[in-house]
Parts: sequence; structure tokens; C-alpha cells
Amino acid sequence: MAQTEKKGGLLRKSSASKKPLKEKVVLMYDEIFTTEDPSKCNPRFWEELFLMKVNLEYLEGKLEALDGEELMKIKDNINCLFQHCIQALGEEHPIRVVNALQTLCALIRGVHQKNKSTSGFDIINMLVGFDKAELCMKNLMESLDSLLCAEGSESLKSLCLKLLLCLVTVTDNISQNTILEYVMINSIFEAILQILSSPLSRREHGYDAVVLLALLVNYRKYESVNPYIVKLSIVDDEATLNGMGLVIAQALSEYNRQYKDKEEEHQTGFFSALTNMVGSMFIADADEKISVQTNEAILLALYEAVHLNRNFITVLAQSHPEMGLMTTPTSPVPTTPVTPLGTTPPSSDVISSAELPLDADVQTSNLLITFLKYSSIVMQDTKDEHRLHSGKLCLIILTCIAEDQYANAFLHDDNMNFRVNLHRMPMRHRKKAADKNLPCRPLVCAVLDLMVEFIVTHMMKEFPMDLYVRCIQIVHKLLCYQKKCRVRLHYTWRELWSALISLLKFLMSNETVLLAKHNIFTLALMVVNLFNMFITYGDTFLPTPSSYDELYYEIIRMHQNFDNLYSMVLRLSTNAGQWKEPASKVTHALVNIRAIINHFNPKIESYAAVNHISQLSEDQVLEVVRSNYDTLTLKLQDGLDQYERYSEQHKEAAFFKELVRSISINVRKNLAFNTLSQELLLKEFSTIS
Repeated sequence: MAQTEKKGGLLRKSSASKKPLKEKVVLMYDEIFTTEDPSKCNPRFWEELFLMKVNLEYLEGKLEALDGEELMKIKDNINCLFQHCIQALGEEHPIRVVNALQTLCALIRGVHQKNKSTSGFDIINMLVGFDKAELCMKNLMESLDSLLCAEGSESLKSLCLKLLLCLVTVTDNISQNTILEYVMINSIFEAILQILSSPLSRREHGYDAVVLLALLVNYRKYESVNPYIVKLSIVDDEATLNGMGLVIAQALSEYNRQYKDKEEEHQTGFFSALTNMVGSMFIADADEKISVQTNEAILLALYEAVHLNRNFITVLAQSHPEMGLMTTPTSPVPTTPVTPLGTTPPSSDVISSAELPLDADVQTSNLLITFLKYSSIVMQDTKDEHRLHSGKLCLIILTCIAEDQYANAFLHDDNMNFRVNLHRMPMRHRKKAADKNLPCRPLVCAVLDLMVEFIVTHMMKEFPMDLYVRCIQIVHKLLCYQKKCRVRLHYTWRELWSALISLLKFLMSNETVLLAKHNIFTLALMVVNLFNMFITYGDTFLPTPSSYDELYYEIIRMHQNFDNLYSMVLRLSTNAGQWKEPASKVTHALVNIRAIINHFNPKIESYAAVNHISQLSEDQVLEVVRSNYDTLTLKLQDGLDQYERYSEQHKEAAFFKELVRSISINVRKNLAFNTLSQELLLKEFSTIS
């Protein structure tokens, strides 16, 4: 018996020599691609079309094969198809609705491919016609809104979200996509919130909903009033905000899990065994192979929530069980496949504390901890452009958090202690910290650990100056809060001081190379002023008097670095050149550090001579320091506890424009409508009443 094969809309018998037969839907598409009205000969043409299984590949291919002139000739039929698709969305029969949604996706993508070089207005005209655009797009958005808010099929909701994502991302630069004007006028914001507030909808569609919202918020955000920005900034419904937080936490947690799995697989593999045999000389190269695709889309959603909505800050600290340790949810796992955007979105919802009682033996977590772990991974390797962008965005999010009064309150709360296992870059000169030895501490300690880790691991030729500046600013903002609220944080401050001194040493050692690309004095001034902050106000926020003594000990012990820095900036500030002014600012900032060194060093040398000791111990130096504070004179420096607040529009607009462009391309690339298989949909809608 001859087998029947199907390929590209053609049906043929493998043993026959006859012309291949086209399936009916393809014949109907061909009729649309003529200049004649297809319903002239068949009044039921449009009705029948939406009962046919959509052939996305053929329809898109047909549109792409036409040149601009040919497309203009069939514009009336394209407009007619678009309008009938919108009408079909109001049908009772779900099969018609599914086919209409998929046809719309193919139309939008296919027509856009032909109009890449022209303005968005041409796309609107080609799809729907200028004269009917407003009404048609209003009807389309209202139909999508109704489908998303209805209690009907989850598959239909998934397709609606995919159509919207398709609509938003047809252009690389979403702000040039004028179709989005209609999405602004006919808002679907409430529908997105409804998805996020319902546990079932969130499990099925939360990821797509959050990414869609993040993209819509970025449409012409600096040029006009974007209603999605306005609405997102005033959301105060707890269930909705928590739902958004859970979706973001799950996606970041999934990334962390994938990275950990690859890391473990890497360590137990053949390469690891080889490395153990020959020592750790290849450890850096080995680690570079551990790569999991970053997820800028979900990170952008987190940024917009933190930046725009002050109520979302509470969600960061909302406790839930550690996601890796959770039991399987009792609710069903969705049967509809979910399209990956960046990284594969989670298939099941996280369990909030309201849904599952916390076990005393299970480590609790929250969105902030998950985010800090994610940051510790992506910030390890900034050589890759995507990771560099991710790392920068992580630091921008932390900047917003560090400026927020409420966020600082829970970061520094002694009653909210967590064990945060940050990922540390493998380095030859240090051992890997054991996870179980980590203490439970306030969350600000993990933020400071992350900053210290970044400082000590990125001193390289391709110096990420911008990331270092942001890193030091975050530390400064946290110190300003501690000084203002007199929070005495029990933290290993020595690690931070040591990291900062190492950074100054690196800047001096690589002065010539770095000055060719960067103004290193801006960073040096920020580091020196952090020390000035500790010197001037440390007695108000360091945990004990002995911590303050240890600060002086570190400055004295590492005095050579400060002396060298002073010599360098003095040399450049006395020469007439481009670095004269920035170098002289560092010279002035070093006044108290130099006063400490010049005051205590002679005292220490005198103590050593009197007691006939060639090398003093730390305790002996500290004894000299404590007994000579009274005669030390320091200058009061203004503005140490003040900072310029973060402003996106003035400083970060170019970065976000490029980031959103990259996300838009990635979402479009991964948006495959065939992931919602026709078989699955037909099974769900097997009975048409």
C-alpha cells in the first residue's frame, strides 16, 4: 500500500508519478494571495478557513517570498484576512479561535519581514489598513483581554500571550514598533496582573506574562507617558506582587540550579580528575567551560518592579522554602509546553509560605537570596557580552535596593538571618568555602560579600571600570544607611578593607595601561572616601571599639600602598595635563589617611626601639594605636555620607535601549508557536458543540 507523505503543505503518494496534491488550507491560502476576493466564488470561504489546521510555515513562507510591490497588490486580501481573524476570536468554537490566533502570528511576522526597511506605519497599513486600524486594533486587544481574563482554556491563554509577545517583538527596537501605540491605548495591564495573582494561571503563563510586561514598560519610556509604567508603579495588591516575585524567583532559581548541576557534573568528570592529577593550574580554564545562558528578560522584569514599585521591595524579603529542597507541588504540572525565552522558564510554580507550612529543618529563602546567588554566578565572567550586561543589570538592581530605606531596614534586620551560599570564582590561592560552615547573618552581609568577591576577582587587563564604580557605590550607600541609623553590623570588615587596598594597588601597578582607557582617579577617590567614611564615622557603625582599632591597624600595616598612591596623584596633580584636576581631588582626600600613617608610624618605631623588638605583633601595634588616639588630629571632611541618587533616564538610557533590543531579538527567536502542538490543542478541543 502506497504511503502518504506530507511536506510543506503538499500531499503526495510516494509511489505515484502524478503531481503532488496540496492540502485544502494551502489551496485556500493561495486564493488569498491573488488579487481576487476569495469569498466571491465561495461565500463561506472565511468560515471554512478557520476550521482548517493552520500551516504556519507555508503562510509565513508565502508572505516572505513576495516582494513589496506584489504584496501591495494583495493588500486588500491581507486586510480582509486580518479582520476576519479578529472576528473569529469572538467565536464560540475554540478551534476557530486557536486557528485565528496562529494565523495572526504568521501574518504579523510575515508582513514585518517584508517591511523591515520601512516605517511601522506601512506595516499597519499592510495588515489592517489605515482607515480601519483604530477600530480593528481595539477589537483585537479587547478580544485578547477577554480570552486572558476568562476561565476557559489555558492553551488559548498561552497562545494569546504568544501573539502579544510576537506583536511586541516584531521590531528589534520596540520603540519603533508603532503597532504598540494600540497596545498602549487598549491596555491589557489588568489581564497580566490577573494571571500573576492566580496560582493556576501563574504556573501556566507567569513567565510569558512577566516578560511581556517588562517589554511593554520599555516602549518609548523616555519619550512619552507609558501607561504600563504608571500602572506598574502604583500596584499595591499583595497577591499580584507576590505572584510576580514568585515567577521571577523561580526563573532565577532554575538558572542557579542549572549552573550548579553543570558545576557538579564538571567537577566529577574526566577533566576534573585530570586537573587533580596535575594540580590546580588549569582551574580557571576549567571553570570557563561552565556556561548556562543568562536570562536578561527576567532580570529586566525584576529591575522594573524594584525600580518602579516601592511596594515590591517587601516581596524581596518574602520567605519561602529553598526551591531546590522543595517537595513536588500537589497542583498539576501544566500539560501545555512553555516556550523558552532566554533560559527555559519553570514549568511549575514555586510554593509560597501561604501554600506550604515551613519545615524547621528546611532552609528558607527569598527572592533577594535567589537574586544574590544568580548575581554571584553571572558576575564571575564579564568577558562575555551577555554576562557583562547581566552583571551590570544586577549591580543596578542592587543600587536601587541599597538606596531604599525599607529595603535597608530588612537587609540590616538582626531577626532576619539567612545562610547565603554565594558562588565564588575558583582561584589558585584560596580554598573553596564549605557550604555548611556558612553562618546565618543579616542579608546585608551577603550583599557586602558579593561586592568584596567582585572586587578581588576582576582585577584584569580588560578592566570593567563601570562595574567597579557601581560596586563601590553600593558599599557606600549601605554604609550611609548604617551611619544614619547607627546600625552596628557584625561583619568581617577586614575583608572589605583588604579588598579595597588590593584594588588601589592594582590601579597603581597598571597606571599606564588603565589611564589609556579610563579615568582611574574617579574610582581611586571613591575607594579613599570609603576609608574616610570609616575613619570619620566608624565609631557610630562599626560593631566594637576594637573594630575601629583594626581599621587603623590595616591602614598602618598597608601604609606603603597609600604612600605610593599619594606619590602618584601628587605627580599627576602638579603636572599640567588632563589628569591634573581628578588627581588633585585624590590628593586632598588622602589627608586623614596620611595623618594617621604619619602620626602612628613614628610611635610604633619608638615602641619597637624602646622594647628592643624587631617586629611587632598585631596586639602590640594595636596597643600603640589605642594609647595614642588622643594626640591624633584629623580634618573633618564634608559630604562623605552623601551620594547622588540613581537616575535611569539621564545616565542609563543607552544601556537599557541596547538591553531591551537584545531581549526583543532573543524573545522573537525563541517564540515558536508550534510548541503548542496542533495535536494537543485538538485533543483539548476535540468536541465542537
